[in-house]
Amino acid sequence: MLAEQVSIRKRNSIKRLTDRTRRLTAAKAPAMAGESACTVELMTSHQPEIQHDQIKAALQRLLNSDPYLEPYRDIIFRRLNNIAQTRQRLTGGHTSLADFASGHEYFGLHFENDQWVFREWAPNATAVFLIGDMSGWQEKEDFALKPCPDGVWEIQLPAEKLQHAALYRLRVHWPGGQGDRIPAYARRVVQDPRSLIFNAQVWRPQSPYRWQYNNFKRTFDAPLIYEVHIGMAQEEGKIGSYLEFSEHILPRVAASGYNTLQIMAIPEHPYYGSFGYQVSNFFAASSRFGTPEDFKALIDAAHGSGLAVIVDLIHSHSVSNEVEGLSRFDGTLYQYFHEGSRGLHELWDSRCFDYGKYQVLHFLLSNCRFWLDEYQLDGFRFDGITSMLYVHHGLSKAFTSYDDYFNDQVDEDALVYLALANEVIHAVRPDAISIAEDVSGMPGLAAAADNGGFGFDFRFAMGVPDLWIKLIKEVSDEDWPLGHLWHELTNRRSDEKTISYAESHDQALVGDQSLIFRLIGADMYDQMHVDFENLKVDRGLALQKMIRLITLTTAGNGYLNFMGNEFGHPEWIDFPREGNNWSYHYARRQWHLVDDPNLKYQFLACFDRDMIQMAASHHLLDSDNLRLLYEYDDNKIIIFQRADLLFAFNFHPQQSYPDYRIETAPGAYRMLLSSDDPRYGGHGRLEIGQEHLTQPQKGTRAKTHFLSLYLPSRTGIILEHFS
Repeated sequence: MLAEQVSIRKRNSIKRLTDRTRRLTAAKAPAMAGESACTVELMTSHQPEIQHDQIKAALQRLLNSDPYLEPYRDIIFRRLNNIAQTRQRLTGGHTSLADFASGHEYFGLHFENDQWVFREWAPNATAVFLIGDMSGWQEKEDFALKPCPDGVWEIQLPAEKLQHAALYRLRVHWPGGQGDRIPAYARRVVQDPRSLIFNAQVWRPQSPYRWQYNNFKRTFDAPLIYEVHIGMAQEEGKIGSYLEFSEHILPRVAASGYNTLQIMAIPEHPYYGSFGYQVSNFFAASSRFGTPEDFKALIDAAHGSGLAVIVDLIHSHSVSNEVEGLSRFDGTLYQYFHEGSRGLHELWDSRCFDYGKYQVLHFLLSNCRFWLDEYQLDGFRFDGITSMLYVHHGLSKAFTSYDDYFNDQVDEDALVYLALANEVIHAVRPDAISIAEDVSGMPGLAAAADNGGFGFDFRFAMGVPDLWIKLIKEVSDEDWPLGHLWHELTNRRSDEKTISYAESHDQALVGDQSLIFRLIGADMYDQMHVDFENLKVDRGLALQKMIRLITLTTAGNGYLNFMGNEFGHPEWIDFPREGNNWSYHYARRQWHLVDDPNLKYQFLACFDRDMIQMAASHHLLDSDNLRLLYEYDDNKIIIFQRADLLFAFNFHPQQSYPDYRIETAPGAYRMLLSSDDPRYGGHGRLEIGQEHLTQPQKGTRAKTHFLSLYLPSRTGIILEHFS
């Protein structure tokens, strides 16, 4: 059924583009500078009036949720109006935006009507050839593309001209030069292991993948995310594969209680050590991990285990490589990117998209839809949004007031793109997850479009991991400021959903340290045996559990963990490079550590599993009634309620409290979890399952009640109110 829908949509897409070209040819429409003929047609066709009343209503809802935005009313209205105007310009009022985002079904290589059809957009080109295995890597007239209107080049070839797995490229000529290029919409790109050269590859296997779990739909609201990198997920010092991940790692994720798999580094990237953030081929799943069928099998298996699957989508920039990437694709630096210095990200050595261009929007919006259609993914984490939102890319910039979000340094075209991308994603998959990675705090990113926002479902609470690092590095345990800690853990906009995390892949890379290594240091290498007593290890295990527990239980609407951090993986991540003699020793995860019953890593993994399953079973992150009961900095105590649970944390490094009184609702409370449980490497100072009855407060007229609890040092506990 899905393949049939795609085929129908492809025919409609081709028909729309063909009809559009015919109308333009008949009318002899002149092309505007920097715009395609296709764009001119859309801009000059009859456009229904944009519904300003709807925009004003959405704007007012945003202002009602945050009155401090009132001084910027006119700027926000302009931005919302730009979204509507751009949508109108792209669709012409004749189709949906999701239908417009189908460039991947027109451009690139396709087998249809018993022949091959290839199309590419290269407006500055003077000649384009397919070269590869089929042409002896020479330019031949049989493989010369024909120019079409709108800067499009096309070739139709008999079925026997291209064979499955054949390698190919484009040879593009332009005024004053030429160069080899991998097609922009290539769906399969491979690297020769000897020459290290990348090429596109014809991919039409005799047996296309047959999905076992078609039309997967997520059944949860709060994502509990397990972040992974396929290549370094395995134990061996090598690049892991999709199939190895499916066999060895996926069962671990499913058993851990997480409900969402976030996969890094999927779109093809030339440099493995870039962590996938220097993308060259936006429509190709990285072949270093296996075939497209292997990746589909991984997604299918995850769906069969009840896991939603999202990938990192990098639309904030593109690799500067010219053969593998989009840079100078048709001989110009500005085909997909800004012209001049604005088109270069100097720190990242990458290219910056021009989101004001019709063709760039078509390319990127189609990329959003492609991954949903082709691989049945369940959403995306948009990386590097801060960089794309600001002309200064957020570099060395502190965002201290609302003025920082409403000035001429904001790329409003990028804001428009993000809003339209979310519209496409949720039109194709209403249950899809879209997450914004933005450190600036741009208001409205994760607010609904109807509420004046840009449509992301969630945004990351990126200040939380920074807070933990700062506390561990700069403040002694007994001086942790709990009031400040509570504020930072819960500081979020009421109209936007957030996802918190204690640490992600960023904190595990060389140049940084994971939390557990900051806490324990070199003693992790030889003091983690279950029979060893070590004060640094004891402190590290206790605080690791408390940090993760309070981060999860105070999170807004979701939680994230990077693979291995749940059991305190001791090593950093270092990809093969000249500085380490191209070793894979640190580009892996040492699962044997958590599997070894003689080591203490098992305790952290067990705690993490029970913590996650507790949050899921009690729908903790679906509840917005987080309420602080006590915060006593002198005693290092934080106590709060959420859902039907009571949480008590004693961060004091030495002091335990045998009879700590908490005013609370009357009834009975049962202890569900204690970070001090021996199963988690604790000292067993509390009894799981123990019931506590409230007592009336003496000497007061009001019928107040209190609990009397034993709160051991460096311990977090959870109690359930059951009567």
